[in-house]
Amino acid sequence: MGSVLQNEVDGAAPARWDETPILSVEHLTMRFGGLVAVNDLSFNVGRGDITALIGPNGAGKTTVFNCVTGFYKPTEGRTAMRHGAGLQASAIEEVTRSDRRYKESPQGSVYLLERMPDFEISQRAKVARTFQNIRLFGGMTALENLLVAQHNPLMIASLFTIGGILGVPGYKKAEKQAIEKARYWLEQVHLTERADDPAADLPYGAQRRLEIARAMCTDPLLLCLDEPAAGLNPRESHELNELLKFIRETHGTSILLIEHDMGVVMEISDHVIVLDYGVKISDGDALHVKSDPRVIAAYLGVDDEAEIDVPEIKHDLEEVVEEAQELAAADKSKPKPKPKKPRPAAKASGAKPAARNAGSPARAKAVVPAPSEIKIKNAADFPGRQPHGTKKPGPPGADNLTRIKGIGPANEKKLNALGIWRFGQIAVWKAPEVDWVGAWLAFPGRIQREEWVKQAKTLAKGGATAFSKRVDKGDVPTSKARKPRSGGKGGKP
Repeated sequence: MGSVLQNEVDGAAPARWDETPILSVEHLTMRFGGLVAVNDLSFNVGRGDITALIGPNGAGKTTVFNCVTGFYKPTEGRTAMRHGAGLQASAIEEVTRSDRRYKESPQGSVYLLERMPDFEISQRAKVARTFQNIRLFGGMTALENLLVAQHNPLMIASLFTIGGILGVPGYKKAEKQAIEKARYWLEQVHLTERADDPAADLPYGAQRRLEIARAMCTDPLLLCLDEPAAGLNPRESHELNELLKFIRETHGTSILLIEHDMGVVMEISDHVIVLDYGVKISDGDALHVKSDPRVIAAYLGVDDEAEIDVPEIKHDLEEVVEEAQELAAADKSKPKPKPKKPRPAAKASGAKPAARNAGSPARAKAVVPAPSEIKIKNAADFPGRQPHGTKKPGPPGADNLTRIKGIGPANEKKLNALGIWRFGQIAVWKAPEVDWVGAWLAFPGRIQREEWVKQAKTLAKGGATAFSKRVDKGDVPTSKARKPRSGGKGGKP
């Protein structure tokens, strides 16, 4: 399964959430035109676990929620919900091969959420959610908001309104049960005394708790919470933690939450998944994620331009440099072709006019970049086009590429391994080169967001950016402050 962690490769036992998942997200990709919001994402939500999905703003967290709950239909991937124990792999594969949306059985039902409309995900698959922005019915009372969540069973009991009008016994019984359930959840969120107050009159923290109570009135097996602690003070955050633990322990509801409050995440989460630019960068328990350098770099306070000196980066870099050296050595061993003799110049008397048709404009030939001197074995595996690179920087030497925000020492070495030494080389990149380098460096889209090409154009002309000035002053510990070369403009080829 694509979402299972690499524990088996490392010789460790599979994580609990991989053995008994209630939800499996496998190779999920969501594109909006040319923008890839989520890219090949896989993870599991353990049954009875509190799973946190964290990451910087714009990492794709809410997009994942929208795909799981049916607001978006993913471009690629599978999202499987299980009501039975275990992996139920055969049942999921059976439904996948067919054109069905789900398979229900007493032994355990499975649902492919990407095939289901949003109302069916809530009704059949038992997935409920809240939103970043509170979406209560402000003009209704707190009690009425919880009764609205029980609309489906009340409509069935009323025989779709006619039974309610006639007051049939089945409807009266269902109405009484709905009110009891609403009062139960009002008590759990400490809002019994405000049951008859309009929801819009409640304090912000109380509205957050009421929204969770409304979702729980649908009896979900998976509760998805989008930033439930946003805007809460420390006391309210503590009350939220207690409520979520109560829901998990007393009702056995699995919880998937998006949260920026690290106090909430680290205190209550059994499993944490970290996204950055739509890609999963870490997956494990809170202790593992908290100490992961990639998470620290992307999310927990390290400067954007920082490059963390970790074994994984060193290993990748060594492989790239070694491969480039091998290919360079192989090129040297090849016999050089003999130079062709120059053609004799045409005689003046027999010279033909340059243009065949007088008065017609000459067609401009498309400029094709020269092929790179650095050969990458799997270059064709990446989208776009490998930029032109040289084996040596040439006079007057290499530029300090770390003066570009987003290029730290590790990325500078990787670019040097590609034959990129000068600002001028980056300044002439077009979309194909940007896409190729972004994919090769394993952070697609980052070059555009950080405007490497724009920065390089300024630096190649001898100018400076706000970030390059900080580097030159030695204020950026992860970049190298060098004295500018004498003679010529800084970095102009």
